[in-house]
Amino acid sequence: MRKGNTMFYGTLLLTGANLLLHLAGMGFQVYLSGQLGPAGIGLLHLVFSVRGLAFTLGLGGVRTAALYLTAGRKGVRSVLRGCFQYSLVCSLTAAVGLWVLAPRLSAAWNGGGLEALRAAAVFLPVNCLCGVLSGHFTAAGRIRTLVAVEFLEQGCVIAATALLLTGGVNGVLSVVLGRSLAAVATFCALLWLCHLPPEPASKTPYRRILHMALPLGVSESLRAGLNTIESLIVPQRLSLHAGTVDAIAGYGIVCGMVFPVLMFLSAILFSLADLLVPELSRCRKGGPRPPYLAKRGLRVSLLFGLWAGGFLFSAAGPLGEILYHNEAVSFSLRLYAPLVPVLYMDAIVDAMCKGLGQQGANARYNLFTSLLDVLILWLLLPHYGLGGYYLSFAVTHLLNFALSLRRLVLVSGVQLSAGPAVRAAMAAAAAAWIAGMLPVWETPLGGAVFAGYYSLLLCCFWAALHVVSQEDLLWLVRLAGKQSVHSAGKTGRNG
Repeated sequence: MRKGNTMFYGTLLLTGANLLLHLAGMGFQVYLSGQLGPAGIGLLHLVFSVRGLAFTLGLGGVRTAALYLTAGRKGVRSVLRGCFQYSLVCSLTAAVGLWVLAPRLSAAWNGGGLEALRAAAVFLPVNCLCGVLSGHFTAAGRIRTLVAVEFLEQGCVIAATALLLTGGVNGVLSVVLGRSLAAVATFCALLWLCHLPPEPASKTPYRRILHMALPLGVSESLRAGLNTIESLIVPQRLSLHAGTVDAIAGYGIVCGMVFPVLMFLSAILFSLADLLVPELSRCRKGGPRPPYLAKRGLRVSLLFGLWAGGFLFSAAGPLGEILYHNEAVSFSLRLYAPLVPVLYMDAIVDAMCKGLGQQGANARYNLFTSLLDVLILWLLLPHYGLGGYYLSFAVTHLLNFALSLRRLVLVSGVQLSAGPAVRAAMAAAAAAWIAGMLPVWETPLGGAVFAGYYSLLLCCFWAALHVVSQEDLLWLVRLAGKQSVHSAGKTGRNG
């Protein structure tokens, strides 16, 4: 099977699997919100924010290094050996730091989350080693295996957490332990399935690993640190706002209830993003393929992001009521929905920049916007409450996307035109406005009918405004057929 077909079917497989996994995760999140309540969800988000920082420190950028250095190259055994050793040193150090700081963090949260933080510290090295192995499996094209293991992990998370909750274990601790036990099962499965071909003995390429992982790890850790600071200061600064009743509960509604719904459909694009990194790393030396892949990636992510954003905006009211029975969720979902196209496109742009060796530039942009985010939140939250949070979120994400897109245009040579994007956005806004006037639906079947009507309406607008052309349909046919993406790029890259 040729490269284009491999990438196409790999994307389809990952997309279908990620949608099912996200659907299960969304259902589980709704279940947790009923068990823990907004305040419990807020505390859980704080715990996972700190855990995320420890995970980033423990990984130290080595997942991207493993993905990049094992993509179509020799010496895979020696690369993985070095990545494992690097990750163990970083993760054990981070785990000790998390264990020591857990009491202070818990005291700042009115005594909550101590046991959960320490459980996260114990299992941190296993989580980091899973990241290294998943990077290698993605680079090796073993998508089916990775998908099967991800299903195993999600099943373990749900089963273990539900058992712990019904057994009377603390709610937040149950979630952390459930994810940790699932990580152990995932690591064992990946290690057992990691069949590497025999190779001549070679030296471990520590220099190459450090050259790639260290700068990325430092920048990612700095950004994760700023994100954690943001998570920690939001409830504290939000409580200073006169209109805030329960800061942690308000924080939990936005970050623990709205954002999972907002990013649910991104599973489709994240599959493509994971496959674009090794694909572009193989052809980064030039030729027509990088600009062609960049243009197609941007176009797909824009159209899909506009579809998802319009749907979430027009369906915000019923979604908030059906999932959480909470009007505040519906209001926030409608507020954040117009930002969905930028959020979804940013994931693809970052992936393509990484594939073209621009990790350093991405890291600088992420660090700068995270620092700006913390500064804006510190200043605005006491005066404007969650409105200040929204303003900070919108400004920093738009700025990060603009900087990353500029970098992608420079390094890939892709030529962009604003006309199609403007027409596509106008069509999505019109479709969302008309769909929003439909009667409110209260059942999953009604939601499916609504989604179909909205999609049909949007496609009609796109066809009328020449957003989607016959060439796009022919490209999909060629991609799924016997022709490779490369041959399709020769005939369609100027379209």
